[in-house]
Amino acid sequence: MKIAVIGGGSWGTTLADMLAKKGLETRLWVREQKVMHEIRTLHENTWYLPGRPLAPNLDVSTDPAHVADGVRHFLFAVPCQFIRHAYARFLKYLPKNPAIICASKGIELDTLMPMSDVCEDVLGALKPRFAMLSGPSFAFEVINGIPTAVALGCAHKKTGKEVQEALSSPAFRVYTNPDVRGVELGGAIKNIIAIASGVADGLGFGSNARSALITRGLHEMSRLGKAMGADTETFMGLSGLGDLVLTCTGDLSRNRQVGMRLAKGQKLLDILGEMKMVAEGVKTTEAVHALGQKLGVELPITEQVHAVLYRNQEPAAAVHALMTRTLKDE
Repeated sequence: MKIAVIGGGSWGTTLADMLAKKGLETRLWVREQKVMHEIRTLHENTWYLPGRPLAPNLDVSTDPAHVADGVRHFLFAVPCQFIRHAYARFLKYLPKNPAIICASKGIELDTLMPMSDVCEDVLGALKPRFAMLSGPSFAFEVINGIPTAVALGCAHKKTGKEVQEALSSPAFRVYTNPDVRGVELGGAIKNIIAIASGVADGLGFGSNARSALITRGLHEMSRLGKAMGADTETFMGLSGLGDLVLTCTGDLSRNRQVGMRLAKGQKLLDILGEMKMVAEGVKTTEAVHALGQKLGVELPITEQVHAVLYRNQEPAAAVHALMTRTLKDE
C-alpha cells in the first residue's frame, strides 16, 4: 500500500513516521519548504517534534502532485477548520474512489458539518471511502512507541480492514467501528469538556470536580450524538470515553491547558498566540454551541465554556451557573 499523509504537524508527522517505519511507501505533504528541507536532510521536524528522529525512508514534499501520484489512501491530519481547504487542494490529484482517512477532530464552524460531511461536500463526485481516526492518542507518546489504542470509524468494511491493518503495530492498536458519526463526534466534543476540566484545575478544584465533568460531559456528548444519528454506545468506547479521559486529565492536552490558563486570568487571544499547535476545542465550542441551539439539544457544559471563551464570562461564575442549575434526576 502507498499512503499519503497530508499535514506536517505533530500528529501528521507522527502517523507518517509510524507508517514509514512499518515499511509502507509513505509520502508526507507539508506546507513549508523549510520543514520539507529539514525532514529530508535531518530526518527531524524540529518545530513540532524536536529531538525525535524520523524514518529515513519517509518521502516528504510540498508538491501535492508528487505526494498523490499513484496513491489511493490519503490520511488528512490538518486542523479541522482547514480540512475543507486541504481536500480542495488535493481534489484534482485524487483518483476515483479514494480512501480518505481523517485524523482531524472537530466541527467545521462555517457550516456546522462534522468531518465526514465536509469530505462528502468537497469530494463527493469521486465517491470517497471515508474513515475517521479518533481516540486517546497524544502524538508525543505515539512517536515514542508508548502503547496506544484508537478507533477507526468506517462504514466500508473492506476499507476499514485495509486501514486497520496498515495503521496497526505492536504499539498502536486500531479498533474498527461502523458508526462514523459517533467516532467523529466523540473526537470533537471531548475537546470542549477538556477546556472545562482545565478551568476546574486552574481554579484549584480537585478530583471530585474533574470526575463530575467527565461523567456529565460524556452524557452531553451522547445526547448531541443521538440527535445527530450516532449510536450512543460508541461514546462508551475509545473515541468517546477514552479520548475524554485523556484530554481532561493529561498534561499534554492543549485544550486542558487553554482552560487552565483562562482560569488564571489570561486572555484567550494571548493564550492562542503563544501556542505552537491548534487547540481544536476553541472553535469547536462555537460550532457545537450553535449545533445545540439548531437541534434543540441542551448542552450546559458547552454553554458555559462558550460563555467563558466568547462572552467574557468569569470562569468562577461559569462554575456557579453549572452548579446552581435546576435540580433533576440523573
